[in-house]
Amino acid sequence: MANIQELITASIAVKQQILLDATLLLEIQKVADAVTNSLKNGGKIWFCGNGGSAADAQHIAAELSGRFYIDRDPLPAEALHVNTSYLTAVANDYGYDVVYSRLLKGVAQSGDVLFAISTSGNSTNIINAMNVAREKGVTVVGMTGETGGKMRELCDLLLNVPSKDTPRIQESHILLGHIVCQLVEEAIFGQLAVSS
Repeated sequence: MANIQELITASIAVKQQILLDATLLLEIQKVADAVTNSLKNGGKIWFCGNGGSAADAQHIAAELSGRFYIDRDPLPAEALHVNTSYLTAVANDYGYDVVYSRLLKGVAQSGDVLFAISTSGNSTNIINAMNVAREKGVTVVGMTGETGGKMRELCDLLLNVPSKDTPRIQESHILLGHIVCQLVEEAIFGQLAVSS
């Protein structure tokens, strides 16, 4: 049986590595700036992932389109998997590997931002989406584990969590997503977003 304290300590250790990684901290700021600039110029923010990463995609998108800390206008952000009729039809008719790339081809515009989330960095449907995004002039933000996998070369910006352990990576993806949401909210709406 897993030791609860050890699991919590392992999660903290990954976050401690992020805290001490000046390059990764700068990359987080660059991601927030890219999202802010896109939104200020009429762009939209798209998210995609599989399994737990799909849940993370939907979670982070909702923080932008709903609210994070402050009452403010909604921001155009959406996870690409939320239309199950589309998802199941395209997976059935064309294959699961194109469910995100096909939708991006129809909805994404130059100047948008795509968050491509994969703990391994090797998910074929995510890589296909990244390729379409690049063709359309969409900024690609990768959220991966330590190595970045095959996605590394396709990212304009890469948030690669320093771990190879899927649960620890996903826990940190939410941390990084929340940080980006707060920075974007403050930059666009000009209010200090602080917890009470």
